[in-house]
Amino acid sequence: MSAVFGKCYDPAGALHGIPTYPWRLAPDGLSTRRQLRARGLRPVGQPIAAQVMRAKRRAGGVRVAYLYRVDRAKPVRPMTSRKWGALALAMLARRTCPRCRIDVGYCIPTSHGICGLCIATEEQRAA
Repeated sequence: MSAVFGKCYDPAGALHGIPTYPWRLAPDGLSTRRQLRARGLRPVGQPIAAQVMRAKRRAGGVRVAYLYRVDRAKPVRPMTSRKWGALALAMLARRTCPRCRIDVGYCIPTSHGICGLCIATEEQRAA
C-alpha cells in the first residue's frame, strides 16, 4: 500500500475527522454535489458525510471532494419564470461591451473587459 493511499483511506475518520476514501472508491449511497445535481438532487443543508481524496501529481498535496448521502437529498427546485428572466438579464450583461454598448454574442473575457472589436481598434490607435 502506498503512502498516499494510506493517507487517503480512513473510513473511521480518525485521521481527518470524517470518513475519507481514495478517489473512485467511495461506498455506494454517497455522492458529490455535481453527482447529485446530475441526478436532479440537492444536498439540502445536510452535513458532509465523507470525503474522497486524490494526490495531485504535479503540484503535490491532495485534492478533496466532499460527499453527501443520496438518501437524504431532495429534488432540485424548478426554475421560476422570474429566475429565468434574471438569468437572461445577467447573461445579456456579460455579453454587452461596456465601451461600444453592443451585444457581441459571446461572454466578454474579464481579462480584457471589452469586446474583440474594441480591442482591435485600441491596438490600431496605439500602433
